[in-house]
Parts: sequence; structure tokens; C-alpha cells
Amino acid sequence: MNLERSFGYLVHDVARLFARRFNQRALLLLGLSRSQCRILAYLARYEGINQAGLADLLEIKAMTLVRQIDRMEADGWIARRPDPQDRRARRLMLTEKARPILARITDLAAEIRQEAFVNLSQKEGTELLDLLHRVHAGLSAHAAVPRFAPLTGAVASSAHHARRARTGAGSSALESPR
Repeated sequence: MNLERSFGYLVHDVARLFARRFNQRALLLLGLSRSQCRILAYLARYEGINQAGLADLLEIKAMTLVRQIDRMEADGWIARRPDPQDRRARRLMLTEKARPILARITDLAAEIRQEAFVNLSQKEGTELLDLLHRVHAGLSAHAAVPRFAPLTGAVASSAHHARRARTGAGSSALESPR
């Protein structure tokens, strides 16, 4: 079997290389890891989600996420708020410190995507994204539904809307194939 011709291997390896490059640049330019950027990006989209729901979305263990959330809360990026429906639960919210960095995270992801697409024409890059969206939709149809319910529904950040308006993009450059 030729791994370079294997769809699963190639998609995973491209995602790994993209993630590694993003992590290098995010640490250098933003002082945040890729994992922290993903948490902020998901919270911008699902603000008010609980920790268990966020762990499901990120596909990591809840205990791993708790340690990251603890650090990010201590650094002022995230706040835990009481859940009005469940006194034991906490909802995760972005702080005012976090909101301006969202646009920088999106811009960095676009920069890394440009690096990744350096050997593609603009048309090929668009076609690649369109094809991956179709593959994603096909696989998503078979995926389990997350168990969380955001407090006020999916709340898109102003940075997300600004990026969409600026680039015409419909998906986050941070999201890599899983």
C-alpha cells in the first residue's frame, strides 16, 4: 500500500503539518498554543457551552480540558459563569481580553493556509476546499451529535463575522480535518 496515495493518511498528515506550523507561529506571535487558540475559537462560536460539551467538540478528555481551562482562566482569557439551569454546572465565556485576539487567530490561520496552498493556483485552492467540504459533509452525516446545549445557541463572534465579510470565507481556517 502506498501511503502517499491513501486519503486518510494524507489528510491526517496535512492536518498534522498544518497544526504544527500553526502552533509554532501562534506561540511566537500570540503567546498562545494551538490548543488554546482552538478553545478560544470554539468558545467564540459556542459561547456559554459547558466544559463537557466543549470537550466533546474538541474531541479531548474532559480532565485534559479542565487543566487547560484552569490555566486560561488564570491568564484572563476565559471566565466560568454559573449555569442558570444547573447550580452545579459552569458555562464558559470569553473575556474582553480574549475578543480582540480572535481576529489575530483567524488571520494567522489564513497565513498558514496561504503557506500550505503555495503550490496551488487560486482556483485549485478553492476547488480543494470545496471538495473537502463535501467529504466533511458526507462524514458528518454519520457523526454523533454532541451532548451539549449552548446557553443562548451558537453565538458567532464579531471576529468571525468580520473575517467572513473580509474574505467571503464560510469556514474557520483553524478547523482541520479530524
